[in-house]
Amino acid sequence: MTLSYGIGEIVWMHPPVHRILGWSSKPSNFSLQRNVWRLNQISQIINNEIFIKGEPSITDLSILTRFPNLLFANLINIHGLKIGIIADFVFEFKTGQIKYYLISRSNPKIPGSSRWKLDVRSIIDQQPGMVFCSEESLNDFPLLKSSLKNEVFKKGKVLINRFDNIKNVASNKLENWLEDENYIDEDEQISVKDIPNKTIYKEDKNFYPDSINFKSSNRKKEDDPWI
Repeated sequence: MTLSYGIGEIVWMHPPVHRILGWSSKPSNFSLQRNVWRLNQISQIINNEIFIKGEPSITDLSILTRFPNLLFANLINIHGLKIGIIADFVFEFKTGQIKYYLISRSNPKIPGSSRWKLDVRSIIDQQPGMVFCSEESLNDFPLLKSSLKNEVFKKGKVLINRFDNIKNVASNKLENWLEDENYIDEDEQISVKDIPNKTIYKEDKNFYPDSINFKSSNRKKEDDPWI
């Protein structure tokens, strides 16, 4: 006979040694009663369903909230600043030992948000609602799951870097081309200045003999006594 005991809600853990002892489930949304299960009562896990053996322990929600829990605690860096929230964890099924925690930058309930890996050895202290680590920012942790926003940001940054590289290459080629053009123009200006000077000199040299001959012929006519 299979019975449904509701949805799992709160994890029962022992934070000093980072170990999972069990969890609780709520049979009804309008009831404050909770069913508490030990970890060794699990027979198998299929997708999002947990099959258990034995009977649960009945307790109240107000008692469970007093148990220490690191989930949804603020992650504090070495300078005392909040850098994230503990959103989830990965543990060994047989022993309940937590391997590492998953960190979220903002609200962990937002679907598709990024997750960073927080190793247990990085935790230097823990208090109710706060976990202290030896790192400065989330960039010091390995990124396990990237959100759509981060993927778009990364791809956009790659495209911007490529565009900058293309722009720099094009600018360098344009500067080199302009330098070559200026060098050719200076040579052309020098050769053009030389050519008009030579032509003007030839025109003047040919012009003056004609004018002299023309004036000399006029003088001969004026001195002719027969005119």
